[in-house]
Amino acid sequence: MVVQAYILIQTDVGKAAEVATAIAQVKGVTLAEDVTGPYDVIVRAEARNVDELGKLVVAKVQTLEGITRTLTCPVVHI
Repeated sequence: MVVQAYILIQTDVGKAAEVATAIAQVKGVTLAEDVTGPYDVIVRAEARNVDELGKLVVAKVQTLEGITRTLTCPVVHI
């Protein structure tokens, strides 16, 4: 089973493209794009389970320079 999530990211002013490029290199990230709107970067990530997904977000995404806030939205198939 693969757990997927979208991570909505706010960045420091002018850092969206730089953050998206850096996040795209993180293992487990399948998509990272800088966008306009209330969030600056949208990331799609996947992991083998919820624990690994949490570790990915906390240890590898939230620690990147330029990120001010994240919101993780797990994908749920109903």
